[in-house]
Amino acid sequence: MQDHIAGPADLRGDCASCFGLCCVALPFTASRDFAVDKPAGTPCSNLQDDHRCGIHARLRQKGFTGCTVYDCFGAGQKVSQVTFGGRDWRTVPREDARRMFDLFPVVRQLHELLWYLTEALTLPAARPVHADLRRMLERTEQLTRQTPEELGVLDVAAHRQDVNALLLRTSELVRAGTRGKKKDRRGADLMGARLKGADLRGANLRGAYLIAADLTGADLRGADLIGADLRDTDLTDADLTDAFFLTQPQLNAARGSAGTRLPGSVTRPAHWAAQL
Repeated sequence: MQDHIAGPADLRGDCASCFGLCCVALPFTASRDFAVDKPAGTPCSNLQDDHRCGIHARLRQKGFTGCTVYDCFGAGQKVSQVTFGGRDWRTVPREDARRMFDLFPVVRQLHELLWYLTEALTLPAARPVHADLRRMLERTEQLTRQTPEELGVLDVAAHRQDVNALLLRTSELVRAGTRGKKKDRRGADLMGARLKGADLRGANLRGAYLIAADLTGADLRGADLIGADLRDTDLTDADLTDAFFLTQPQLNAARGSAGTRLPGSVTRPAHWAAQL
């Protein structure tokens, strides 16, 4: 099984190996993120016959900002090529296509967990739980490779709880290395908060609502950002060095600058340059 453990490259969307599942399986609601309504299981009007987006280079200009923020963590290619063996939803019976659409969000959740577990294993401070993390990583990978029937009855919530217990312990171990008093703002409502220049080193920001918060120049080194809502959060010149459990979709939803310092697990969003 070890030979099949997903690496970082496998945990990012590879649209060339997917049948445009996110453009079909997921629903859209007309809003600032999407220009139109689209029910789950219905192809987006911009999806082409080759499963490519017809406006990919102009998504933000066309009102589809939500598409530029989203990432499936590699679930699209897993469902397309492994779960359904390379069968295209356009050519299979309708019932099979519907099952493919239903299972895509399930595997996406599992792949997100793989992302966190993989990152946790790179954190030296978490060494005391590395063996447990590795076992959980292998177990999660095994779950992603189950048959459609097995995935259909999987209790993802229960598995998430098991993984979360390990990630919480990882967070405690990592943040313990930050000197001084560390803020615990887990699940806090910080929408629109004025946190310019705030000292948030080693802070627990798990699940915090930071929508449109001003974190300009804030120090977030060593902070736990798992599940934090960073939509329109201003990270201009903020220092996120060694911040952990920060995903690319979270960062894509935020605003930043060339001066924003980032951990090596994510890349600077291309659209940030347009905001300068």
